[in-house]
Amino acid sequence: MMNALGLTATLWNLGVTEMIVIFGVVIMFFGAKRIPELARSVGTGIKEFKKSLTAPDEDETEQKIEDKHSETTQTHL
Repeated sequence: MMNALGLTATLWNLGVTEMIVIFGVVIMFFGAKRIPELARSVGTGIKEFKKSLTAPDEDETEQKIEDKHSETTQTHL
């Protein structure tokens, strides 16, 4: 079983040195204080994306309810 570092190195063929350089550039570019904020927003975005994939669409659900209601109303007329 591979750990996260081994999996990352396998997927993109990155070594430890390359990863350190990438993290250093990210810290220089965004600053150390913004990194947690960026990570939090990325996590929230991923969470919302997964939620939208698994939860039924509210608009579709409301449309189905309205269609059912209109069908029963039309049959009683």
